[in-house]
Amino acid sequence: MVSDTSTGTGSGGTRFDLPEIDDFTRPYWDAAAQGRLLLRRCGECGKAHHYPREFCPACWAGEDRVTWETASGRAELYTWSVIHRNDLPPFGLRTPYVAAVVDLAEGPRMMTEVVDCEEAALRIGMPLSVTFRETAKGIWTAVFTPAP
Repeated sequence: MVSDTSTGTGSGGTRFDLPEIDDFTRPYWDAAAQGRLLLRRCGECGKAHHYPREFCPACWAGEDRVTWETASGRAELYTWSVIHRNDLPPFGLRTPYVAAVVDLAEGPRMMTEVVDCEEAALRIGMPLSVTFRETAKGIWTAVFTPAP
């Protein structure tokens, strides 16, 4: 969560949808602002992971063995929930929205939102494509839409 009065909540208070960007995660957020989704891939075991970590969560290889990689942007819907009430700013302004877990083509699962899709059209396994939403000035987050 980030406390920032310049992020457009209307209340000037804490927002719960903004990342805490640091030196390690900056490449991820910079790529998102350019419309690219980054993953981390381990040079030891070959597995990709998301969310970005400095080590491999599969084999515990260290930072020197894990590198950034651009994801294809393809995914399948694993599960979802339609959120009708959320009291944390600014989520209440977005209701209803579709909170989802997707299986990225590269293997990792990712928590996200599905946008531009009617609730009745959601199906487990449906193909999705990444797109990006400007969450606050200069901060872009990955969300998914039904694949063409």
